[in-house]
Amino acid sequence: MAQKVVVPLAHGFEETEAVAMIDVMRRAGLEVITAGVNDTLLKGANGISIQSDTKIDTILADDFDMVVLPGGWGGTEILAEDERVQNLIKAMHTRQKLIGAICAAPYALHKAGVLEGKRYTCYPGAEEKIGKKNFTDEHKVVVSENVMTSRGPGTAICFGLEIAKKLAGVETYTQLKEGLLATYC
Repeated sequence: MAQKVVVPLAHGFEETEAVAMIDVMRRAGLEVITAGVNDTLLKGANGISIQSDTKIDTILADDFDMVVLPGGWGGTEILAEDERVQNLIKAMHTRQKLIGAICAAPYALHKAGVLEGKRYTCYPGAEEKIGKKNFTDEHKVVVSENVMTSRGPGTAICFGLEIAKKLAGVETYTQLKEGLLATYC
């Protein structure tokens, strides 16, 4: 049975991050469900619209192995303020399930209280809003217990690959990395 990942999308999400992560995770055989926060048709930070699979209201933490948040400040601020998204993040954390965020989206994890005591990375400057305690910019992807974070659009494929390694195994990760020509990860 494939591992299940939910990707909440809100208006203003960073398109490169969302699409790259979803693509890599699906190539790894993971079942990825996109969940619209504002609606089912969402407009990204650069004007690209994506149709989500469902609405966030239908998502239950017990049905998923991981939640992953794309960045983009507009979308991140919505994810950080939306009670349904925050409750989902908290529920996943309570159940010790995997939680991921890239770019500015670790801010939404911070708002949910899941970065406490965890090392993390984010888009340059976002740490000012999150807090510099436990921040590092030394790696493209940082894994700290059940929380995975990454830097931004240029690291989205690497982030997707690390998620694939965690949920689909090293062999799948290695095959994908070679096939994607992602030697920089």
